[in-house]
Amino acid sequence: MSGAALSKEEIRRRVDALGPWFHNLDLQGIATAPAHFLGDYPTVKWRRFSAVIPDNLEGKSILDIGCNAGFYAMEMKRRGAERVLGLDTDDEYLAQARFAAEVNGLKIEFRKLSAYDVGSLHERFDLVIFMGVLYHLRHPLLALDLIHEHVSRDMLLFQSMLRGDSRVDPIEKNYDFWTTAQFDSPGYPKLHYIEHQYADDSTNWWAPNRACVEAMLRSAGFAILAHPEDEVYLCSKTERPQPEGPVYPSRGSAP
Repeated sequence: MSGAALSKEEIRRRVDALGPWFHNLDLQGIATAPAHFLGDYPTVKWRRFSAVIPDNLEGKSILDIGCNAGFYAMEMKRRGAERVLGLDTDDEYLAQARFAAEVNGLKIEFRKLSAYDVGSLHERFDLVIFMGVLYHLRHPLLALDLIHEHVSRDMLLFQSMLRGDSRVDPIEKNYDFWTTAQFDSPGYPKLHYIEHQYADDSTNWWAPNRACVEAMLRSAGFAILAHPEDEVYLCSKTERPQPEGPVYPSRGSAP
């Protein structure tokens, strides 16, 4: 039976069986996470920056890394994207995403794959979505490097939890060994390490400030085009400022 043919009661039973959900999705009138602590998430966030993504994505290919239950992948498909691939390492999230796409009648492929292994796809995408993943990774800059080297053809939609001061200091190209005052400035790039847990989540490894996120994006070879929401950036792929590439085995050469 296709998702569109399921009754509301059947959808509700499947939603309950696949829970708990982090994405609050509307599946034929059934909300998957109506009591979400962030409200109607991620819809409330999407509304604040959705205008930076073209309404018509016909002919475009989209890669959603860390897709969770597939909210952004489905939004891209609704805008006419030709190919949408969602990746996650969590079997439960992937099961939710596949069910949600089925209920909504959207043809989306989902695979179990990490951000570190995107080189194994041997494919580049017009838009790479990397939302809410960076701070869950033990090696965040490596992941950005691998995205740039292996799967990004043009655009990157990026989001990270941010903590600390929102100011961004102008940074010199170099400082001598005895110059240290910049490290204490609130607007200097800082990546706070979380040893144990934050928000009851042991996968929250890092809490960058705004200056750090912007510096990391530039360092990985992404030029910031728009900053439509506090945590969200739209970037274009450009040359990396340093020639060194990622050191992690890429599992395949760049296409």
